[in-house]
Amino acid sequence: LPALLLGLLWPGVVRCRSLPSHLPAGSRQRRWDAALFARSVARLPAERRDAARDGDYLLGIKRLRRLYCNVGIGFPLQGLLEISPVERGVVSIFGVRSGLFVAMNSKGKLYGSTHFNDECKFKEILLPNNYNAYESRIYPGMYIALSKNGRTKKGNKVSPTMTVTHFLPRI
Repeated sequence: LPALLLGLLWPGVVRCRSLPSHLPAGSRQRRWDAALFARSVARLPAERRDAARDGDYLLGIKRLRRLYCNVGIGFPLQGLLEISPVERGVVSIFGVRSGLFVAMNSKGKLYGSTHFNDECKFKEILLPNNYNAYESRIYPGMYIALSKNGRTKKGNKVSPTMTVTHFLPRI
């Protein structure tokens, strides 16, 4: 994962557009998916508008973070990630410098995707030790994980109780 994420993560700033709250939830979700897809295709940052209202209060808020994984001697990832909410409890992870989304295929292998799709969605789970685990949205039970030497592990070979899946977002 460090090689993948280091390739994805270089500093830069991306702005986004929030969606109107008067639309039905399904319509907002489709528009949000379309906006992410359009940005991934066009490679252009979208405008950021005022904060969204009520049900979609997190949509459009981008968190620029570096992830720390406490395996081996600890792997601080030096690249910058944009963690964006897609729906309640579900995020996409975008490498700012590379312009690639972190994605996981059906075999649990991580890869960088130029286009936003369902494989780019991860459930962000807050663990009791205040670390986060990232579970694939469309392949439940598969988690983003690092081995002790910093390489990616297949998502189907790990569980959220293993420290290789624990990440601490840092500013």
